[in-house]
Amino acid sequence: MTDAPTLPTLPMAAAHRTVFFVSDGTGITAETFGHSVLTQFELRFKQIRLPFIDTLEKAYDATRRVNEAYAIDGKLPIVFSTLVKADLSKVIQEAKGLHMDLIQTFVEPLEKELGIKSTHTVGRSHNTANSEEYKNRIEAINYSLAHDDGQSNKNLADADVILVGVSRSGKTPTSLYLAMQYGIKAANYPLIPEDFVREKLPSGLLAYKHKIFGLTILPERLSEIRNERLPGSKYAALSNCRYEINEAEAMMRREGIRWMSSTTKSIEEIAATILQEIKTDNDE
Repeated sequence: MTDAPTLPTLPMAAAHRTVFFVSDGTGITAETFGHSVLTQFELRFKQIRLPFIDTLEKAYDATRRVNEAYAIDGKLPIVFSTLVKADLSKVIQEAKGLHMDLIQTFVEPLEKELGIKSTHTVGRSHNTANSEEYKNRIEAINYSLAHDDGQSNKNLADADVILVGVSRSGKTPTSLYLAMQYGIKAANYPLIPEDFVREKLPSGLLAYKHKIFGLTILPERLSEIRNERLPGSKYAALSNCRYEINEAEAMMRREGIRWMSSTTKSIEEIAATILQEIKTDNDE
């Protein structure tokens, strides 16, 4: 059992409430749903993931941890649960917490509406090792890694999208997110000073301009990011960042490339925008 690493974990005294993500699998589903809900509240939470709760012994231990948090906080912990087995879920429900049982909330009403019982298979949402979707994601990840930062011009015809933008504008994390979450083959290319002097896109991209999507960013934010990597360098200087951003945006406007600013957007928001653009293209 490990504390959730995806969001900052705060000391108990600094947190407004403790939150548990309890699952008989990895806990990713419970955590993802829980995070979506918790972000609606401007509070700080101590977040704890309790994965692989697949025996009664582990269920009782999880219940003990929830009860300990209640004793320390003096407030009911919030428990997001995706336990499939009823006997394990019943044990967790006895803990002193505010329970958000996703299986009971969504599966049981669907069983009534559809007129059939669910399979109640543990880990079914992640049982994709032999599925076509899983294979597509692995292939997309390999493709995106091979085409990261302009490494290769090969097989660009296979790309679903080609991201362009100045260095450190968010191309690589967006490409990998699209590949891992959606099986999208995303190549990415940096726009560099040589491109601005020529006032042209890299030659290898010209035949695939219809697949290009641009990312830009505020110069001040870009300078901050680059200074973390190469502090005090010309590369990170605000004046240079302003020059590169101005030239990159001018090129994208000139070439008719769709683009957006990544400055205040999360990877998820950027990816959602790109997916919508890809869907629009495919619908045409």
